[in-house]
Amino acid sequence: MDEMTNSSAAVDDDGPRGTSDGTREPADGIGEPADPAAAAPVGRDRTNRGAALVATLIAVPITLLVAVLAVTKLAPETPAAAPSPSATTARVQSTAPVEMAAPALAARPTVVCRALLSQLPTTIRDLAQRPVTAGPEQNAAYGDPALTVACGGTEPTFPATDEVWTVNRVCWHLAEQGAETVLTTVDRETPVTVRVPRAYEQPLQWVPSISSTIVASVPSGGAIPSGCQR
Repeated sequence: MDEMTNSSAAVDDDGPRGTSDGTREPADGIGEPADPAAAAPVGRDRTNRGAALVATLIAVPITLLVAVLAVTKLAPETPAAAPSPSATTARVQSTAPVEMAAPALAARPTVVCRALLSQLPTTIRDLAQRPVTAGPEQNAAYGDPALTVACGGTEPTFPATDEVWTVNRVCWHLAEQGAETVLTTVDRETPVTVRVPRAYEQPLQWVPSISSTIVASVPSGGAIPSGCQR
């Protein structure tokens, strides 16, 4: 009986002992440390990672936007485009009568000139027609400074070596007089003279519409220079 009791006591001394929280303590009394990773709360770790990812996704676009705004602010402003000629303001023109002489004409030139003046255009390029002080049946004026058209008179005399210019089937002689370029027809029964102010460049460019009206209303005639082309 005494041997059995001692054996039971030995088992009790060497075996694992219980702890206050109900877990069993190792026999040697030394407990192993718990795994830190296993002890960390899993849910909180995932929440922290998700919050960090969201913050990164928000911060990157904001950083890019700030960079773009900074570059835009520092970039030089684009200069405004120059207005095209078609968008410029229309030429300012006087509407006062233009002073012109009106010499007496023979019967035939009077008829021809009336026909010409009745068919002239109301504008020549961007020049509006203006009234004249005398002879509206033989004179016309356009723009400011005034470009004038005079029907009748005598044909100009000029050296045979002078150039003549054909514009819309009408032959013109060109001469520079003071601040004007004087163009006179040299192939018509009744001469027509156009005075173009020097302010208007390329004087021959101002007579195409006048030439077309001359062809329709003033017959050919006179000693036509050899340089005139048909």
